[in-house]
Parts: sequence; C-alpha cells; structure tokens
Amino acid sequence: MSDYGELIDASTVRFERLLPGPIDRIWAYLVDPDKRALWLCGGNTELKIGGHVDLLFNNSTLSDQPDIPPPEKYKTMDKEVSFHGTVTQCDPPRLLAHTWDFEDQQSEVRYELAEQGDKVVLVIVHSRLNSNEEAVSACGGWHTHLGILEDVLHGVDRRAFWITHVAIEAEYEKRVSA
Repeated sequence: MSDYGELIDASTVRFERLLPGPIDRIWAYLVDPDKRALWLCGGNTELKIGGHVDLLFNNSTLSDQPDIPPPEKYKTMDKEVSFHGTVTQCDPPRLLAHTWDFEDQQSEVRYELAEQGDKVVLVIVHSRLNSNEEAVSACGGWHTHLGILEDVLHGVDRRAFWITHVAIEAEYEKRVSA
C-alpha cells in the first residue's frame, strides 16, 4: 500500500490507508465535527441520504509544529474557509459519500472503511474533479490531511500542514504531469 494517491482517471483520485482501529473509532474521525476538525475540517454532517454536510476548513490550525503561511495560490485559505455538500450514500460505520460544493464546481468524496484484523482500511475516492490542476490540489490536500490523521491516531504531534502540503503537492505535480 503506497501513501501516494492514485489517479484513477482524469477526474478521480484514490487514497488508501491502513489505520489503527477499531472501525467505530475511524468512523468517528470522519463524522464527529470535533474529531474531524483535528485532521481535516470541522462542521456537522447529517448522516442520512440527502443530509447536509458542512466542511469548515482552517488548515493553518491543524499543526502542532511551527508552520509557514499558505503559498500564494492558497492565500485565501489562510483563515477558515467553508464548503458544503449533500450526503449521497451513508452506511455507518462503513460508507459515507457526499458532494463537495465549491463555487460553481461540485465534486464527490467517498469514504469506505473495512476491518482488517485490529486495523481499518480507509479508502477515499474523490471524483468529478474538473482539471489536472484540481486533481493535483486534491492529491496534495488529501495526502497531507491523511498524514495528520495518522499523527492524531498514533498520538504524536501533528505535522506542519503547509510545509508538508507544499512539498507533497510539488511531488504530485510531477506524478500527474508524467
């Protein structure tokens, strides 16, 4: 299992992580707003098809390490930024999918959980991305956020978000352009 996301097609990226379980613990980090805010974003999720999803990002607060300001292209994400979505699939504690509405674009994120002994396989598929640039950005973001989730689950200081993101996004730029 590689830490790097896989570009499935021009508009879809897939990530897989093996995390310390149990499954209910990982599910809580996907749907509980306080737990999700530790690694990705805050905001409530109505756990029913058609339910509303709030995605309240503040990437500059995710780190326990000294960090840098966001790069120029993400300058508007220096403070809290909100997105919204609608739940499209929900089967606790194994599956959650929702739209990700940003300006006039709507992508979709699907989280799947499967037990593997005392561990849990988390698969995230982000689809309906509109461009290579959007795919690179999604890959860099998911890779960085998932690393922070691993830090939280292992009880270690959370890595610097922007320092990590800048380096990893540059790597995805090479991989997607290749």
